[in-house]
Amino acid sequence: MSERSEPGGAEGRPPTDDTRGTRRARVAAGVAAAVLFAGVGAVLALTTPWNPLPGHVPGGHVRADPALDFSPAEIARSRAFDSAVNPPAYAGLLAGLAVILVLGLTPLGARLIARVTARTRRRPLRVVLAVLALTTVLRLAGLPFDVWSESVLRRYGLSTQSWPAWLVDQLKSLGVTWVLYAIALLLLYALMRRFPRYWWTGAAAGGFVLVVLVSFIYPVAVEPVFNKFHSLEQGRLRSDLLAMAERDGVPVKDVLVADASRRTTALNAYVSGFGSTRRIVLYDTLLKSPRPQIESIVGHELGHAKRDDVLWGTLVGALGIAGALCLLYLLMTSPRLLRRAGADPDGGPDEAPGEPGPGGGRGAADPRTIALLLALVTAGTQLAAPVQNLVSRRIEARADAHALNLTRDPATFVSMQHALSVRNISDLSPDALEYLLWMSHPSGPDRIAMARDWARMNGAPVPPPPRR
Repeated sequence: MSERSEPGGAEGRPPTDDTRGTRRARVAAGVAAAVLFAGVGAVLALTTPWNPLPGHVPGGHVRADPALDFSPAEIARSRAFDSAVNPPAYAGLLAGLAVILVLGLTPLGARLIARVTARTRRRPLRVVLAVLALTTVLRLAGLPFDVWSESVLRRYGLSTQSWPAWLVDQLKSLGVTWVLYAIALLLLYALMRRFPRYWWTGAAAGGFVLVVLVSFIYPVAVEPVFNKFHSLEQGRLRSDLLAMAERDGVPVKDVLVADASRRTTALNAYVSGFGSTRRIVLYDTLLKSPRPQIESIVGHELGHAKRDDVLWGTLVGALGIAGALCLLYLLMTSPRLLRRAGADPDGGPDEAPGEPGPGGGRGAADPRTIALLLALVTAGTQLAAPVQNLVSRRIEARADAHALNLTRDPATFVSMQHALSVRNISDLSPDALEYLLWMSHPSGPDRIAMARDWARMNGAPVPPPPRR
């Protein structure tokens, strides 16, 4: 039984110049997406350290075994914490996905946007209001699970924040989301409106530049919103760390300390930015640790800096975003998908410039499609997470190997990893799903086993299990 053609539809008619032009644009976007994703795959395949510790290990690789280095009480505490923190994590993930997919793949999102933008006819303001409404709804949907997770952290002594301070951080995070999303979508929907067939070209180029720009300015523009930083005070520790960086050939002019203790008891350090904004940051909670352990952790961060991991990650992310925006064009110009999301693929007659009618635009350029766009972006991000985590674990393992090569002290590395795992109540035996969804770093036992492999390979004493 054939479908009946709608009045004015294209079914049963010879393709028009407009239809042929749209098809050519879709083919070009598909080819560009394939080329960009192939480039991402090639870069990852060639640059990811799939074997972070190459070479023969005399006696074979050491097996990761939590029972060898962690007491029964420590293992039991890790399992109990994992059992307590996983339910809000999984429930929050599922709830967030369910809300955005329902809003994006049904007319509910379009109706919500139409309602919150009904009082304005200015297109940029409609886009901003849609962003504010949708991101706020998503944050509110996840808030109960965030509260649940924070309660678990408090119960286990990992969070030191008061509830008012925690709420302020949530509001800050939402504000940053508003700003970033509003800027990105204002630019994107302006391109959609101005270049309905080839907006994907400008979007891909703009997305690439935006990712690089955000990575560059994030350390100086966003991180200070959540933490206060100061230079590590003059003294032996500062001198030793800077000397180690110089010996490693990594240009580091300063080491910063973040006031993490007002939020957590966890131990951590990280490197962010690149070029003039590259910085190594220590949590102030880490400063009470033995100096050799701090040096081992900083050696790990110097490994990231020396390999330009942030820069390479930024470039891969920028290429991935460019490819995703080309793919997004194919999805956002699908008449079936637009109808499912409550938007008119044709958009009706053009409105006067600056005065959108009830539909707000033509096809994908209609601000009511923002819910669909966010749903597609969220789904794509979630699908990419396992690959990102896999690559990240290999890069982190390479940084561990760098720290071992730099300090030549596997015993301190093992004691440091034990201390980090116990203090942060890390998962000592992650299951396959946790590796896929959450694990961006190797587990503590994996890192300890690697240190023992390094000791065997380099003729150093193999660190024994800690005394209990």
